[in-house]
Amino acid sequence: MSASETSAQSAQIQAYLNQLGQQAKAASFQLASLSSQQKNTLLQTISARLSANVANILAANAKDVAAAKDNGLTDAMIDRLLLDESRLAGIIGDIDNVISLADPVGKEAASQLLDNGLRLTQRSVPLGVVGVIYEARPNVTVDIAVLALKTGNAVILRGGKETIESNKVLSQVIRDALASLDLPEDAVQLIDSPDRAIVSGLLRLDNYVDMIIPRGGQNLQRLCAEQSSIPVILGGIGICHLFVDKKADLNRAIDVIANAKVQRPTVCNALDTLLVDQSIAADFLPHVVSQLHDLGVKFYGCEQSQALIASQGADVTAADDESFSTEWLSLTLGVKVVADIDEAIGHIRQFSSGHSEAILTDDIHAASYFMNQVDSAAVYVNASTRFTDGSQFGLGAEVAVSTQKLHARGPMALDALTTYKWLAWGDYTSRP
Repeated sequence: MSASETSAQSAQIQAYLNQLGQQAKAASFQLASLSSQQKNTLLQTISARLSANVANILAANAKDVAAAKDNGLTDAMIDRLLLDESRLAGIIGDIDNVISLADPVGKEAASQLLDNGLRLTQRSVPLGVVGVIYEARPNVTVDIAVLALKTGNAVILRGGKETIESNKVLSQVIRDALASLDLPEDAVQLIDSPDRAIVSGLLRLDNYVDMIIPRGGQNLQRLCAEQSSIPVILGGIGICHLFVDKKADLNRAIDVIANAKVQRPTVCNALDTLLVDQSIAADFLPHVVSQLHDLGVKFYGCEQSQALIASQGADVTAADDESFSTEWLSLTLGVKVVADIDEAIGHIRQFSSGHSEAILTDDIHAASYFMNQVDSAAVYVNASTRFTDGSQFGLGAEVAVSTQKLHARGPMALDALTTYKWLAWGDYTSRP
């Protein structure tokens, strides 16, 4: 391509993005003035229209899945993009959960009469326009649109090419619901081009977009962090750990570990590394490995754990720093025997992505120590890491799971899509 052609293409992309941004910003102004009842009516309409279009949605998704298989995508990626009636029903059911939640917009706090004569309050308001870049997860299209609309935000969505057919149908159903209520369709806009130059342009659309949320692997997260001129919420990468303390109930521990690893291994809150206190490893590891092996799990083990794993006829590969730094997204589990709770915490601090960690123990002191010392978005005692999820936390659906510390952390739902402004009332008051 010649320099002039490249320049013309760049100008065309910028014009396209500017149009999206202008439309989204205009829509956000209209959404910001809607009442809670109006927004809930909109969500009810979206739910009803999705239910009425199940066949069309599943047909579009089947095209995406077939294309993914033809293109050699991994089983984990295909599982993420797959929709069936049960999963779609769950997505629609989450809309009802969001409807039932209190609207954070308009809440006022910190009301006070100051010595200077001003009455000051802090009011929760929408962010404005949110740009979301995501990969093979068509449920994200609905989840984010619903949460954004509930909080009066417009969204620009850029899904992966793997889910393009699904996303087209889902976004159009949502846009039709908006139009049916005389609300701006452009409150939800989908970028359906696979051109990566559009992603780079979106990351610099700071005249119109107020926040970028990437939902995908490390490469996408790093791209957004490095190129965006807009605040970015990083997260969604889960290198999750579970430590079995010497005072754990070992019989009950096995089911929790199996749930964390096997229930849905392709998601970010699935277990990646099992840490076991050395005082119980010889007795405990053969039992848990036997059950996980029967469920199809393969293992990466430290030197101490390899013989114990192999004794159960399970596949085991020598673990190293690279494997302990891997988010498996599959039926693969890292295993390490540690001297004590401090070594477990040290390992977590070295390799965790800051997503979710857990300890299994009946020692309240060990539990409290672990919770205080481990600095991740979610820390559990005697529970599976699989609970790190907006709906499981009672937040409705989620936009993402943030692993950073500013603005939002953990499952991001309604409150995370708002900011606030200060309102000051005077009586023709001048500053002395």
